[in-house]
Amino acid sequence: MSEAPLLVATEAAVRHLTLNRPAALNSFTAALHAELLQALNDAAADPAVRAVVITGAGRGFCAGQDLNDPAMVDTGQGLDVGAVIERHYRPLALRVRSMPVPVVAAVNGVAAGAGANLALCCDLVVAARSASFIQAFSKIGLVPDCGGSWLLPRLVGRARALGLAMLGDKLPADEAQRIGLIWQCVDDDELPAAAAALAQRLAALPSRALAETRRVLDEAGTTDLAGALTLEAQAQRLLGSAPDFAEGVAAFKARRTPIFKDR
Repeated sequence: MSEAPLLVATEAAVRHLTLNRPAALNSFTAALHAELLQALNDAAADPAVRAVVITGAGRGFCAGQDLNDPAMVDTGQGLDVGAVIERHYRPLALRVRSMPVPVVAAVNGVAAGAGANLALCCDLVVAARSASFIQAFSKIGLVPDCGGSWLLPRLVGRARALGLAMLGDKLPADEAQRIGLIWQCVDDDELPAAAAALAQRLAALPSRALAETRRVLDEAGTTDLAGALTLEAQAQRLLGSAPDFAEGVAAFKARRTPIFKDR
């Protein structure tokens, strides 16, 4: 397998990004951060890409931060973990949540710490039955990062979020699906095909509307009903004047499959 920390491939309209440090359970280094962020920016800028899949090579999805990476080594002047968050995890989380196309996480094994929250930043998470999610931060005296503090209570509620974050227990994929943390749990041998099929399905949908759906749902969580109705009206005004809306209506009336092109 290539020694590149990230593998990039394209299948039809789907860009596949594979974290490629299997010997270290694909844990994050500064180099992996740089390549993943660049690959996401490249996918966002490529009009031919209509969905992205992020997965891991080997037996794990991502074990979080590699504590042996030079970025995490105390040089004698003290280790500023906050600077690592600001430099690497903040731009990564914000990039995933602002992609102009849907992002699918295909979790093929353990997703721990920032690795778990990278997956949860994605729009839809499909996990192998043997996969697990671990909020491992409390075990080393830290708090959930890579957006975990924002994501967890919104996905599973405050009580479960606190339990997952404080106890740091391993959460099996089927239980993660049951409590609404992820979208789907599938048998291990079905994961690649299931993730690819889901991404292809998303790629055939109106990308701009899907990105706006993500934005409206996220922003509605911080406002009241009146504010949410305003967000909806603003989004519908924008989308209602776009070609995909006209195509969707025309296809519905003609009883044919629509061909969406907006992005």
